[in-house]
Formats: sequence, structure tokens, C-alpha cells
Amino acid sequence: MTVNGENQKQSGRISLSEFLIREGFQTERIAVERNGEIVPKSSYQSTFLEDDDRLEIVNFVGGG
Repeated sequence: MTVNGENQKQSGRISLSEFLIREGFQTERIAVERNGEIVPKSSYQSTFLEDDDRLEIVNFVGGG
């Protein structure tokens, strides 16, 4: 699996939600693209990651 351009090994089946929490992301402040398509936050629990997935995870930053 590739996350933000870096290869990452996965062991076993894991949901996108579990992955994001494990990696320390605050799910309310990010957007996730999986294989070129935006994943709705409502689908994080039911989206299971595959070895050949490409994820782009973007953090929202406030300020002015």
C-alpha cells in the first residue's frame, strides 16, 4: 500500500477507520483519497484496505 507517496506494509485486513486511528490522524480534520477517489467519512468504517491501494491523506489547517 502507498500512503502519501510512501510504501507501507499492512498485515491483515483493516478498515480505513482503524488505519487512520492507528496512525494518529484526527478523522474530523482530514480528507482521504483512495485510488483516485475521495472516500466519504461515512464510509471509513466499511472501507477495507488492500495491499495495492494508493492513499492520499490531507490535513485541514486553519488560520489566516
